[in-house]
Amino acid sequence: MSAAIDSFNLPTSDAGVSIVGRKRGSGPPLLLLHGNPLTQMSWDRIAPRLAEHFTVVTTDLRGYGDSSKPVGLADSSNYSFRRMAQDQVEVMAQLGFTSFALAGHDRGARTAYRLAMDHPDKVSRVAFLDILPTHCVFKDIQAQMAMDLYHWWFMAQPKGFPERLLRGHEEFYIRDKLMKQGPGKGGFTEAEILEYIRVCTPENIHGVCEDYRAAFKIDLPMDTADFESGRKVQPPALVLWGAKSHTSHHHDPRIEWPKYCANVVRMVELPCGHYPTEQAPQETYQELFSFFKN
Repeated sequence: MSAAIDSFNLPTSDAGVSIVGRKRGSGPPLLLLHGNPLTQMSWDRIAPRLAEHFTVVTTDLRGYGDSSKPVGLADSSNYSFRRMAQDQVEVMAQLGFTSFALAGHDRGARTAYRLAMDHPDKVSRVAFLDILPTHCVFKDIQAQMAMDLYHWWFMAQPKGFPERLLRGHEEFYIRDKLMKQGPGKGGFTEAEILEYIRVCTPENIHGVCEDYRAAFKIDLPMDTADFESGRKVQPPALVLWGAKSHTSHHHDPRIEWPKYCANVVRMVELPCGHYPTEQAPQETYQELFSFFKN
């Protein structure tokens, strides 16, 4: 029997910003964070099974899904991974959890990285799905990598430029991005595609662009300072990536991740592309369950 799902819409310390999410199951708390252009729905293929063993919390990041989408500040700092991570700490506290396990995919994994860096006492274990650390991506860009990650540079352009070009093309953008654009795409149902089109509003597009602007203006300098000082993620870490994804085409995750994490417990290549929960749900579930049950 599937665990009952409790939906919530909780305020943050950022005035007027609230985070939408769901809580299901019982047991040790486990927070799951989605990527771009996705929502918490991206965990639905494995969250019910994880909820048999954990209290599973999924949320829409600020700027995404049905969570608040504030207008970006001049420096985009209200969309930094630090601010996004703080949202999640506050949500979990309101749900009664002062410490928890954590997994993130894509932008959610970058939020999880900063959360584990800023709040190591709150994170028992952390899993990163199909990313390389932000500093690693920015510091050594090669031609093919720039092509695969074209949206990093496009969406980070000054406020208004990418928003205007995407407006009116939301359906094409979502379908092409999720099913075709770049290596390792596909695996979504038509119902999932339609839901991601629904939430692809002008406010959402602005929030996503601010996310990428903040990654360049705020997160890169922050992560560079951490890297140069030798500061690393302290909680035990699991690293998963897709064999057909762009992630391992330009850097070897096995080499790069130990430079950023003090205790990498396991690193595994999955038989999928960029979307492990959609393309390899059984393998992704098993790796997460095995890691977090300890």
